[in-house]
Amino acid sequence: MYYFPMKNVIIELEEIKTKYEESEAERRKLKDKNSELAKLVAYYEECLRLSKHRQFGQSSEKADADSRQLLLIFDEVENEAVVKMAEPSVEEITYTRRRCTGKKEDDFDSLPIEKILYSSPEEERSCPECGGPMHVMGHEQRRELTIIPAQVKIVEHEREVYSCRRCEHENIKVPIIKAPMPEAVIKGSAASAASIAHIMVQKYMNGVPLYRQEQSFLNDGFFLSRQTMSNWLIRASNDWLEPLYQQMRKELLKEEILHADETVVQVLKEPGRSPGRESFMWLYCTGRYTETPTVLYEYQETRSSAHPRNFLESFKGYLHTDGYSGYKVLQEGDIRLCGCWAHARRKFHEAVQAAPPEERTNCASHKGLEFCDRLFALEREYEQLTPKERHKKRLEQSRPVSEAFFAWASSACALPKSALGKALYYALGQRPYLETFYLDGRLELSNNRAERSIKPFVIGRKNWLFCCTPKGAKTSSTIYSLIETAKKNRLKPFEYLKYIFETMPNIPKENYHKLLPWSKDLPDSLRLEQT
Repeated sequence: MYYFPMKNVIIELEEIKTKYEESEAERRKLKDKNSELAKLVAYYEECLRLSKHRQFGQSSEKADADSRQLLLIFDEVENEAVVKMAEPSVEEITYTRRRCTGKKEDDFDSLPIEKILYSSPEEERSCPECGGPMHVMGHEQRRELTIIPAQVKIVEHEREVYSCRRCEHENIKVPIIKAPMPEAVIKGSAASAASIAHIMVQKYMNGVPLYRQEQSFLNDGFFLSRQTMSNWLIRASNDWLEPLYQQMRKELLKEEILHADETVVQVLKEPGRSPGRESFMWLYCTGRYTETPTVLYEYQETRSSAHPRNFLESFKGYLHTDGYSGYKVLQEGDIRLCGCWAHARRKFHEAVQAAPPEERTNCASHKGLEFCDRLFALEREYEQLTPKERHKKRLEQSRPVSEAFFAWASSACALPKSALGKALYYALGQRPYLETFYLDGRLELSNNRAERSIKPFVIGRKNWLFCCTPKGAKTSSTIYSLIETAKKNRLKPFEYLKYIFETMPNIPKENYHKLLPWSKDLPDSLRLEQT
């Protein structure tokens, strides 16, 4: 029998214990690292799914039929917010009708009609049976839509100059009288009101850059350089549109509810800045309830909060915005910010799209999306209500839904960098502004009105890409403002701009207000027919 010293046994046990602790620490370290890597992989997978959806998926954020059905599933607080209605009776109606294809012919009712009558010669109106004369018993008719391409011509304005023959022979001073003639829109230039209006509408409404217009004119048989067209636009905008823009801004600042947004624009030759740096086009527009619908663009070099603060210096009321922090400084004055639920919903929608396909209908992101969809569904129910009635309904039905949403968002768990984490962070950070719309029935649930108004600029930017100089960018902001405001007031943009350039050079400045887009003094020929 062998005996081992107790001291050696103790040493061996301590070594085993040390190795075990070291291996256990290494195991925990590897486990934590594996957990971090798993989270990182899940985050990258989420980013990949969201990137693929943005590139190849449907851009619309509308809820599908299944999602709309799920809007009815809510917590107890939300169920209490829904007005209970009697179960509708079911009645089966069966009928057939002709399927409509294409546009209705009624769309052409506002167009002028030119009639062409086809008649047979007298000698061919004899009856083939008896030889007697034949009379008109009816007509056959077909309608065609005819498009006449633009015609370009030179118009020479010539006026007579009168002199007195008697004074020419008898007096030293000979009076001369000139026949009245309208002033030119740009003196010493070949530009006409119609040509400038056409170029403006083509570029700023139809998105046709000047170099394409130059090529189009070449195809028509004459050359008009893009430099000449650019000079015409800048000069006409500065001389005639800028005064109207300033009057429109004064009227805009008198409103109690406005919307604001901004987007990037590239300006190549800004002093002290590289061509690649981004500048910004700011937008301000009136709300739903106004007698002077207005859309104003303002070009600025940066996204500084000083720009909206200066533009809205005298404004007092509610301002709809997105979550950009630069707008928060406006609350130091008499402006109350109103957040955008569409932006909050969009982030939950992206979080749903970032989730694996099999988990999208059961994930936490879908729950947040349901809350937002319920609020928008209620707003559609309030569409025809007066502001006072809408305010009351919001407090009764919408507010419990939003309170349940924020209670859920506060308790929900998600990684900060995940799509759901970003959506929760945005919603909770914007809560004071998202709840502002409960204060007034005239306020809107989203800032979509401003996004719709700035969309024409964004679409046009994809065609002309950049502005060469700050002067050109400022001209663009002024022209866009006049065209988009004309559209809001249901005016024909080309006819309206043409009327401005024909009228303003020939009237005093105190009458410029009669040319504003909402003016009752504008001719009816400039207005679109009500549909």
